[in-house]
Amino acid sequence: MSASTVHAPPPSLDPLKFSAQPRPAPAVAFTGPGGRVVNLSQFKGKYVLLNLWAPWCGPCVKELPALAALQKSLPAEHFMVIPVDVGREGQADAQSFLAGHGAGMLQTYVDSNAALLRAFGGYGLPMTALIDPEGNEVARAEGAPAWEKPESVAYMRKLVGG
Repeated sequence: MSASTVHAPPPSLDPLKFSAQPRPAPAVAFTGPGGRVVNLSQFKGKYVLLNLWAPWCGPCVKELPALAALQKSLPAEHFMVIPVDVGREGQADAQSFLAGHGAGMLQTYVDSNAALLRAFGGYGLPMTALIDPEGNEVARAEGAPAWEKPESVAYMRKLVGG
C-alpha cells in the first residue's frame, strides 16, 4: 500500500512530507545491536521509520517515547522504527539513553561518523525518513511529528497494512 492509496495524513503528522517521486534509500551502513554492522537494505520487506537523533537535541529526546509507542502499536512484521544516535555516543551509552527516556524497547543503533546524515542530505535533527518495503524513501520529516497520537497511529497502521 502506498501513501497515494491511503487518505491524507492527519495534522499530527504535518512534518511528514511525502515525495512525489520516491527514490531509493541510500546504501549506507551503521552500527546495530551488539556492535554489528547493519546495512539499511537489510530491512527490505517492511516499512522502516529511520529516525536520526542525538542526545543533545531537545526535540529528538522528546520524540523518542512517541517513536517507541508507535512501534509498540504496529506489527513488527510490517513496520520497524530504527532510531539512530548520530551524536557520536557509543552503543552502550545510546542504549542507556533510550532506556532512560522512555524508549528502551527500541533497538539501539549508532552512526558515529554521521554517514546516514550525509547520505540522506540531512541538515537538522530530528530527521526521519519513511522507507517502503521496496527500499524507497517515500516521505521525510524534518522535526518531530506527533507519532503517538491515535490518528497518527491509525494512519500508519493503514499505510503499513497492519
